[in-house]
Amino acid sequence: MTDSVSDGKGISHLVSARKSLMLILDKSRGLATALDRAGPSFSEVNQRLPSLESTVRPIRADKDALLAVGGHINRAVGPAAAVLKVFDAVHGLEKMLLSDPRNDLPGYLSVSKRLEEALRFLGENCGLAIQWLEDMVEYLGDNEMADSRYLSSLKKSLQGFGDFRSDVQGTQLDGGLLNAALDMLESEFRGLLTENSVPLPMSSSSSPSEQPCIAPPPLPVSVIQKLQAILGRLIANKRLERCISIYVEVRSSNVRASLHALNLDYLEISISEFNDAQSIEGYITQWGKHLEFAVKHLFEAEYKLCNDVFERFGLDVWMGCFARIAAQAGILAFLQFGKTVTESKKDPIKLLKLLDLFTSLNRLRLDFNRLFGGAACAEIQNLTRELIKRVIDGASEIFWELLVQVELQRQLPPPVDGCGPKLVSFMTDYCNRLLGDNYRSILVQVLVIHQSWKHEKFQERLLVSEILKIISAIELNLETWMKAYENHTLACFFMMNNHWHLFKHLKGSKLGELLGDSWLREHEQSKDYFMTLFLKESWGQLPSYLSREGLILFSGGRATARDLVKKRLKNFNEAFDSMYSRQSTWVILEKDMREKTCQHIVQTVVPVYRSFMQNYGPLVEKDQSSSKYAKYTVQNMESILASLFQPKPARYGSFKGRQLSGKFDSGLPVVRRPASVVM
Repeated sequence: MTDSVSDGKGISHLVSARKSLMLILDKSRGLATALDRAGPSFSEVNQRLPSLESTVRPIRADKDALLAVGGHINRAVGPAAAVLKVFDAVHGLEKMLLSDPRNDLPGYLSVSKRLEEALRFLGENCGLAIQWLEDMVEYLGDNEMADSRYLSSLKKSLQGFGDFRSDVQGTQLDGGLLNAALDMLESEFRGLLTENSVPLPMSSSSSPSEQPCIAPPPLPVSVIQKLQAILGRLIANKRLERCISIYVEVRSSNVRASLHALNLDYLEISISEFNDAQSIEGYITQWGKHLEFAVKHLFEAEYKLCNDVFERFGLDVWMGCFARIAAQAGILAFLQFGKTVTESKKDPIKLLKLLDLFTSLNRLRLDFNRLFGGAACAEIQNLTRELIKRVIDGASEIFWELLVQVELQRQLPPPVDGCGPKLVSFMTDYCNRLLGDNYRSILVQVLVIHQSWKHEKFQERLLVSEILKIISAIELNLETWMKAYENHTLACFFMMNNHWHLFKHLKGSKLGELLGDSWLREHEQSKDYFMTLFLKESWGQLPSYLSREGLILFSGGRATARDLVKKRLKNFNEAFDSMYSRQSTWVILEKDMREKTCQHIVQTVVPVYRSFMQNYGPLVEKDQSSSKYAKYTVQNMESILASLFQPKPARYGSFKGRQLSGKFDSGLPVVRRPASVVM
């Protein structure tokens, strides 16, 4: 509204100034005509005296003086007449320039260019015309050739026009018509961009690679040509920054709309919203896919389009435009999420997630260098370098810390249920993953880079050596924990569990190949050895309670035999119940190992019990207290023994701690290192 009022005032001043200038010119022309004809045709003067009387009344000079001043007047009137002609031409362009540019964009641009040229002419010549007229008035005054009041009136008119010209500084000599035309061109520029910027029809239910269209359609050549033509006129009038702002606003909004359907809310997660890498583990996989999609398709398309539209205006212009689009469209949010992951609490799973981050960034390294390598993308470059450094430093630190953490677990007591510690299952699976195809080469690359920053060399054998040290530390932990058991039977059970786990889970794996067949056979044999000891020291003791000694040769009568059978069954039942009660809390996680162990126990106990009951059971079965002695049927006993060593709900060993991931759960408790060990 304010702009409209100021434009109205400008036009009003312009009309007033034009009328004053026309009046001056009319009077000057009349004065020149009178002077030219005064001498040679006095009779003509007499004839036209009535019509010229008003014009020449201010003249106060003789004939010779008037002849001399005629040339000065003509030279002053010429430039002023030319200026007036251009003013009239500008007024004639108004109708076209206030119409919609879309109706005839080439014509509109041509007319706007003519307006610019006219204003340039006016800006260069208005001052000259005024100066000529002022000089003429001054000459008349100095030579007392006209009435002083008349000359004073002329001076005021010229001064008023000069003051108006100074106020508008030559930019609104058209009454604001050019600015109005440029505003309409800006509006058309925005409209063309908006109409041809359509977000991709993305679906949050599928990954970017599964989308039906993975790249935005390019702008038609005709649209790009129109944008460039409009830019030419706007830039010529110092509106480059406004054009760039419009372009960045429209195109960055279009990219954000394409990404919005992918549900990128996780990018805004703060460090206070999660405790470890596991809580955002699923997001990290999405992050890699979404980042690759954004860079290779959306930002790649914007990079090319910026070049197409702004190329003729210079590299700095279109690269700066692209940098602003990338920043506003979301690339900074992707990098910030990566930084948040690096700031999460340290644990082994975090190493894998950092390697995932590095894999994604490394896969896009060439694209990042090409798209964001210019000076205009300095902020993106700095954040990317910082993120890569954080990833490499964090991953290297955790890797070299693994051995120390395994050694620290040795201080803890062994599991009371004889189950394999989570440390064993977690670290063996974990080392397998580090040696697998998905991580080994990436981990080596990360460690090589980290060592190079310290001007040290890293060879792949150091990775192998470190993992072998970890496995050796685990074996030493097992031996230490076995010795910590007061119950030797439970110690054997514990070692049987762990030797079987090492053999079963490492056979045929990357880690198993590294350790070798002899190492695996050694653990298989150790499992058999400790199983034999476990059975011998526990369930293997029960058959002795059902000895037939004294019963076969006993001749003391049926009642005496019955008492002896009762005594032996009673002792057997007590030993069986005691054994079952102790071992009912013990756990074997591996189903095949659990079934095999239970089968060995059944084979050790049940056949002896069955035979004893078949031969001597009738002696007590008809007794009123038979249930105290014939306590178990064979089938019942088999069922009881087969139910041993079952994992307890939500419990997988006695090492308790936070879960690290769905697949790998070390359950490692927090053990503080001595002050001498530096993180």
